[in-house]
Amino acid sequence: MESKKQEILCTIDHPAQLRQLSIEQLPQLCAELREDIVQELSVNPGHLASSLGVVELTVALHYVFNTPDDRIVWDVGHQAYGHKILTGRREQFSTNRKLGGIKPFPSPEESEYDSFICGHASNSISAALGMAVAAGGKRKVVAVIGDGAMSGGLAFEGLNNVSSSPNDMLIVLNDNDMSIDRAVGGMEQYLLNLDTNETYNRVRFRVSQWMRTHGMLKEDRRKGIIRLTNALKSVIARQQNIFEGMNIRYFGPFDGHDVKELVRILRQLKDMHGPKLLHLHTKKGHGYAPAENYKPVWHAPGKFDPDTGELLEGDSDGKPPKFQEVFGHTLLELARQNPKIVGVTPAMPTGCSMNIAMKELPDRMFDVGIAEGHAVTFSAGMAKEGMVPFCNIYSAFAQRAYDNVIHDVAILRLPVVLCLDRAGLVGEDGPTHHGAFDLAALRPIPNLTICSPMDEHELRRLMYTAQLPDKGPFVIRYPRGRGVLTDWRCPLEEIKVGTGRKLHDGNDIAVLTIGPIGNDVEALLRDNSFELGDKTEVSQPSIAHYDMRFLKPLDEDILHEVGQRFKRIVTIEDGARQGGLGSAVLEWMSDHGYTPQVTRLGLPDQFVEHGTVAELRKIAGLDKDSIIRVLRDER
Repeated sequence: MESKKQEILCTIDHPAQLRQLSIEQLPQLCAELREDIVQELSVNPGHLASSLGVVELTVALHYVFNTPDDRIVWDVGHQAYGHKILTGRREQFSTNRKLGGIKPFPSPEESEYDSFICGHASNSISAALGMAVAAGGKRKVVAVIGDGAMSGGLAFEGLNNVSSSPNDMLIVLNDNDMSIDRAVGGMEQYLLNLDTNETYNRVRFRVSQWMRTHGMLKEDRRKGIIRLTNALKSVIARQQNIFEGMNIRYFGPFDGHDVKELVRILRQLKDMHGPKLLHLHTKKGHGYAPAENYKPVWHAPGKFDPDTGELLEGDSDGKPPKFQEVFGHTLLELARQNPKIVGVTPAMPTGCSMNIAMKELPDRMFDVGIAEGHAVTFSAGMAKEGMVPFCNIYSAFAQRAYDNVIHDVAILRLPVVLCLDRAGLVGEDGPTHHGAFDLAALRPIPNLTICSPMDEHELRRLMYTAQLPDKGPFVIRYPRGRGVLTDWRCPLEEIKVGTGRKLHDGNDIAVLTIGPIGNDVEALLRDNSFELGDKTEVSQPSIAHYDMRFLKPLDEDILHEVGQRFKRIVTIEDGARQGGLGSAVLEWMSDHGYTPQVTRLGLPDQFVEHGTVAELRKIAGLDKDSIIRVLRDER
């Protein structure tokens, strides 16, 4: 994509300036905005395809509605880059997702134009309805939902309440047939088949305006008339419209890439009373051929050449694989051996690498769409009938299924293997995506086994262990990105539940770690001395290092040994410090009469912002220098 001079976009710092343009200038503004997003993301990676797909919608919304007084509530905030650029952050957009730069997703803490936080899916309708009720008709409220988010249960809960609460809100359904991978499920198929005659909608709108002008469409008669027209339309179209069945006026589907038509439609709907839904067909990655042609990769492609579309991630030959890839290959290997194994993922088959097994065993691998709670309970149902589901959910998104884990899995001790991908700090996606709370949140739940592998061999062996008979609910958490082993394939052997391992012996300090952060400690211990800044070398304390493996049950043999031998213990975990491994060790030591000095390293009691993992570990006190300072007792 050859860079062109920006003639209009460079004059837009706020939507008020956008609204001074003629409608004939909007297509050019859209072209410039799309090019700016492509050029910026080619060097500063982020979520590309989703934002390209809503350029025209973004421009039309800010052109028609009086933002920020009118509220636009985005869903799945990775589609909001154009919104950021048009709302005072054009000059700062190059800092997007960087430490100290603008946030990766909309946030009211950053801009008054960001009506609500939206790092997860399906919350826009509920939040927008709350705003509309609070506004009492004094401002317009628009919820923009799409990228598969309509399959989320919260979206349906919101729709149910929208239909029964007095409001004038507008729901814009950005229907692009995608989440990250292709959208799935009955709702997606329904939307593909749903059609309404545009002329019918236009005539109905004009008739309703005439009736309202002549006093014939008062609020107490409106719902009855809507039900009558819905029934007539169902007979004519031979299809029931689920939204109008809930007394939500439906308009569409329309072309979401015709900005002038969008402006016309939004102007018609803006002052219409009662809840309404505008259904738009859009194309994820629209306007940039590489992103249109292979949408899952271009959801967040990393650095790329904007002219050729060549991805510039670099050669991965000779590097350790990603934990996700090891999971995908191992799941297939286990499923070949054990016919009871099935896989479940909520809309992340490519991201979690379950697509590897899907290619060979499509009847045993299930993408359930953006529906984390359902993914867990669906897995529980299969487990109840003798299957062994591997349910893979990103750690931050698994928070949405907390009750399902307790009520539908743990109480019955069902053999669901819950694989928590992207655990710990994930980097540039920030606080909505960090897997910070899984260890602390799951630890109090009875019947769960909770573990975290230090490397790829451990991941494979823990996956093998989890699917053996009588293991019950089994949680395996691992981080985003590459591991440490190039020779990652190893024999599949059982690891005794509740056992850790001593990796280094020592006499002064016992370091207890869980998960891949233990590799950082091992790297330090391989040195003969600690080096910190400009300090001269000093003798290394005699340090014992234990990889605990399991948060629950804890290895009590190791803890007795540590309690008897060491006066100082340091626990290190890539998760919330409150309630995690360190807290578990403190509780155990107190319960068993040991009184060592315990220093807990983990994520602080605050939301960690966005930046590279290395930058965030330094801020959180989990980097090499911070660990050295603690071991030297130089805090």
